[in-house]
This record gives sequence, C-alpha cells and structure tokens, in this order.
Amino acid sequence: MAEAASHAGIRDEWGAIDGAFIDKVTAALRAADRKPARALTRDLHAADLADLIESLDQADRVALIAALGRAFDVEALAELDETVRDELMEALPNEVIASAIKKLDTDDALYLIEDLEASERDDILAKVSKEDRAALTRALDYPEATAGRLMQTEFVAVPAFWTAGQTVDHLRSEKGLPDDFVEIYVVDPGFHLVGAVPLSRLLRSPGERQIEAIMSEEQTVFRVTDEQEEVAYKFEQYNLVSAAVTDEAGRLVGALMVDDIVDVIKEEAEEDILHLGGVAAQQSITDSVAVTTRSRFTWLLINLATAVLASWVISLFDATIQKMVALAILMPIVASQGGNAATQTMTVVVRALATRNLGPANAIRVTAREVAVGLVNGLIFAAIIGTFAWWWFGTAPLGVIIGAAMVINLVAGALGGILIPILIDYFGIDPAVASGAFVTTVTDVVGFFAFLGLATLWLAH
Repeated sequence: MAEAASHAGIRDEWGAIDGAFIDKVTAALRAADRKPARALTRDLHAADLADLIESLDQADRVALIAALGRAFDVEALAELDETVRDELMEALPNEVIASAIKKLDTDDALYLIEDLEASERDDILAKVSKEDRAALTRALDYPEATAGRLMQTEFVAVPAFWTAGQTVDHLRSEKGLPDDFVEIYVVDPGFHLVGAVPLSRLLRSPGERQIEAIMSEEQTVFRVTDEQEEVAYKFEQYNLVSAAVTDEAGRLVGALMVDDIVDVIKEEAEEDILHLGGVAAQQSITDSVAVTTRSRFTWLLINLATAVLASWVISLFDATIQKMVALAILMPIVASQGGNAATQTMTVVVRALATRNLGPANAIRVTAREVAVGLVNGLIFAAIIGTFAWWWFGTAPLGVIIGAAMVINLVAGALGGILIPILIDYFGIDPAVASGAFVTTVTDVVGFFAFLGLATLWLAH
C-alpha cells in the first residue's frame, strides 16, 4: 500500500510526473542537506524514478543518483530514454556505471554501455567480473537490433536425464541463477537446445519423473542474428512469455523475456508513427534544438520539392484561373480532401505491412476495397461540395466540375495510399519513412490537374 500511495503522489491526473513533486525534489537536491531528497525518492519504482530523472536538469540527475547512493535502484537506468541515458553515462563516473552493471541482467547492462566510446566502455568492463565482461563483450559483437543484443545470458539449463526432483533441488541450491525465469531449458552434452519445460509443469510433476518425459520439443527458438522486428512479431503472434536464443551452431546462449520484447514492440510502433510524420525514429522530446532541427530538415526539404511540383501544375492553368477567380478559391478543397483520404489509407496500410497483415495473398482484395471506399466517399463529398459551390457562386457547371474532381482525387488518393507503401516495401525500403511525401504529391498533382483541367475544358466551350 505504501508503494501504491507513493506512486499516486508523484503523478498528476494525466499520468505524468507531478510538477510540484519535481520542484520539491529539485529544491531538496540543491540544499546543503540532501537527506530530504533521498527520503522523497528512495522508495520509488524504477520506472517512476526513471521518469523523474528525465524531468530533471542534467546536474540534478547526477545529484539525485549521488544522494541516493546505495539506495539508488539501478533498474531505473535501463528505463531511461536514449538521449538522457547517453548524457547521464557521460556525466557519471565509470565506477558508478560499473557498479550498476554488476547488479543488472546482461540485456539491461548492455543498454547502458552500447553507445559509449570504445575506450570508456573498455574501462568500465575492466571493473566488472570476468563472467560479466565476457558476456557483455560477446553480446556487443552481435549486430544492433538483433536477438543477440536483446537476450540475457542468465538462464536455467539442465540435462534431459535429470528428474523433476533433481531439477527443483538445483533451483533451490544454485546461487548463480537469474532472479526471474519461467522456463527451464533442456540441453545435450554439447549444450545444444533439445527442449524446454515450463516452470509450472515442473512443479506439478512427480519428483521421480525424468525431464525428458515432460519437456516440450516444439518451441519457438531464435538465433542471435534474428532481427528484433522478427522477434517482436513472433512474441506477439504466438503469445510468448520467454524464448531461447541459440548461436549459429544451435548451442543455447541466452533467453529473451517478454518485458524486453514489449519495449521493442513499443519502439517499432513509435518508429512507424514518427516516420509517418517525417520525423527521425530516434527523436525524443529530450533532444536539443540542434539535433531536432537537423533530423527534421531532410523531409521538410523533400516536402518543399513536392510542393513546388504541385505549384508548377497550377501554373499550367494560370490563364484559366485568371478567367474565373472562383477556381483559385475552390481548388485547395479538392487537394486537401484527397490528401486527408490518402493519409487515412496510407496509415492503415503501413501498419498492416508492419504487422504482416497485408501481403501478396490479399493485396488485390484490399486495394479493391480501398478504391471502393474512395469512390463512395468521393461521390458523397462530390454531392456536398458540388451543391455548396453551386450555391456559393451561382454556377451549376462549376459544382459539377469540382464534384467530378473530388471523385477523381479521392479514388487516386486511395490508390496512392495503398500502392505507394506496397511498392516501397517491395524494394526493401521502410514504407513509413518514404510514403508520406509521395502520397501527398499524388493527391496534390491529381487534384489540381483534374479540377483545373476540367475547368479549362468547360471554359473552352
């Protein structure tokens, strides 16, 4: 109850760290006596402590860790945003980082040091045990964003000829086992994975029953080089809680836990959302102005180029616009409506590609559905805007023209919103990154060309 009360007291009604609590901690850290700061924060959950650290100035972050001393929950470091983590790793003494690594699982310890300079990393690794150093060094050899980087090297493995009773005795007496695990892995003398036993099944089995008789041979196993996106997909698809990781020779080298994969799933989803908005995947609200500006500049430049293309299309019909000013007033409606419809389609399609719900087997059916949706919406909004244009400008043909252009552009937006992401994905490019600018260009160009082209034909007669 004390922990729950503490959690409730530090967060506001929106779930963020309460500003008054941050001010109280900051004042306590800047006082001569830091005991009040320790009293305020030492019982916080690691996730709450991480959020508090991110809310403080850099100097206060280091001061808070120093104030807590041995009471500091090192798990909070593994919960930090990458930008804050990197700044904090540079500010903290290597002895403090090494001390934290000793208390963390391999995957969390790796998160702290993977982006440090090689010299800094080597100095920190020299201060930990040989076992931890070997495990972390081996994990650093694996490519980023792979199972080898995500796994923890602490796991439970037993031979198939052991009994359930022997295994339980081993779990009770062995001191080097991980704090949390849900499966016992079964290995042969060469440490090749041959099966797994859920902890619940082990505890319900008679003591004399051999492990071989209760193990499951069929299981989802990952290689150290498997991409984290593939790992996250299978965890989500098959409702996994943990999974074994093997090297290229099939030897058991680590285990993946669902808490780490939840972070990957969240990271992948956030990456898609940021990419759809033309923002770098690593960007955070804690980034500096210079970093944020640089990361957004490229896509703003591309959007500028596509906007120039749309303006060039308009310039082809300057004589038509001069004859009828109403065209200049109405044409943004056609483009924006088509752009919004295309963005809706594109967002659904990009997510479906990411979750593998869209592929060659159903691409034609989904495309036909989206075109049908675009056509129906186009007809409905054509009737609305056509009637409105007729009432506004008193010209029935103008209402027909903008209505026809609306239908054309919404159908084009539906086609662009689905075909462009599929085509980009086919060439191995992330559709979330590149689709937005091209889809917007399609709707702008088609919308302006259809509306002004039809108006030109009408005025010519």
